[in-house]
Amino acid sequence: MNPNPRRLEVWYSGRVQGVGFRHTARSVAAGFDITGTVRNLPDGRVHLVAEGPETELRAFRGALRDSGLGPLIRDEAERWAETPAGLRGFSIVG
Repeated sequence: MNPNPRRLEVWYSGRVQGVGFRHTARSVAAGFDITGTVRNLPDGRVHLVAEGPETELRAFRGALRDSGLGPLIRDEAERWAETPAGLRGFSIVG
């Protein structure tokens, strides 16, 4: 992995639960040099945390939209951080 990874958090809203969003995210993530987690939130949103090189994170986010999930997403609130937590793998949590 890149020696200077970043952390990206995205809160997705729309029709994002009950449509395979988390499984698709995990599957798409396998094609990128990233680690992370994805979980459903009680308010109907999905929270994604991903760490890796910024170029990989941006490409992953685009690939996730292009995977067929794009029309289901109404909004994406993002937060970037310079210091990742050191996640391993990419998993569905919660």
